[in-house]
Amino acid sequence: MNQTLPPTSVIPDSLPVTAFIGGGNMSSALIGGLLGAGADAARLLVVEPFAEQRQRLQQRFAGLQVFASPSPALRMAQAVVWAVKPQQFAQAAAECEPYLGDALQVSIMAGVRCAAIARQTGAQRMVRTMPNTPALIGQGITGLFASAQASDDDRAVADALLAPAGRRVWVEREDLLDAVTAVSGSGPAYAFYLAEAMSRAGEELGLSVAQARELALATLAGAAALAQGSRESLATLRANVTSKGGTTAAALAVFDAADMQATIVQALHAADRRAKELGDALDAV
Repeated sequence: MNQTLPPTSVIPDSLPVTAFIGGGNMSSALIGGLLGAGADAARLLVVEPFAEQRQRLQQRFAGLQVFASPSPALRMAQAVVWAVKPQQFAQAAAECEPYLGDALQVSIMAGVRCAAIARQTGAQRMVRTMPNTPALIGQGITGLFASAQASDDDRAVADALLAPAGRRVWVEREDLLDAVTAVSGSGPAYAFYLAEAMSRAGEELGLSVAQARELALATLAGAAALAQGSRESLATLRANVTSKGGTTAAALAVFDAADMQATIVQALHAADRRAKELGDALDAV
């Protein structure tokens, strides 16, 4: 089932009682999206050890059940979303494990593989996900992988839980989540890097800081929207903007002289390798 699913504003009535382990930015974004789409706050639980964050969650989301530490209330959960830092997972899982039962385990932690989740929780039904930071405004894209034991219903639940983050792409091999990490997980930083360079050039050419930033960001956002709405290949879309002997051709000639595409491809391969290394390191814990 390799497909891209669009954002949705409809939450199925069958969404189970769900516990979020960790109440940081990504959990808050997902909870806010779920509640905004009609989910019942009483069916969402959060375990968040930091008092200030617990207070923020309770003030923002009326009716949300928020706990300072794992408690028997977790036994109500039919799905558990792991949203702690990867290095904190082993300790968090040890504290939660007595209450997990046979709940579906959904991870938004980078690098923590299914084998490690199974080892720490005893679960077999799990879905690993790799969202990116635009998920915080509902415009992200998430890669998802389901373990062999996860049912179609489990996949549907995970898909519904991540829907508020934006689009979803299911992959059929767990190792492909490293490629997802390289392309989209780290991808916003690449876009910001390009925007920085465009803004800097604009300033050097006489534009104000605000003008250069607005022009760069609007151009990147518009180009992405144009490409998403087009059936043309990215190469064709690029060629459509490039008149022979024109300004775009002059700029692209500099990119080509620096072999920019090959450099970008090499960079993403480096990100993929690093994702694998981090996964290996976490497996050893």
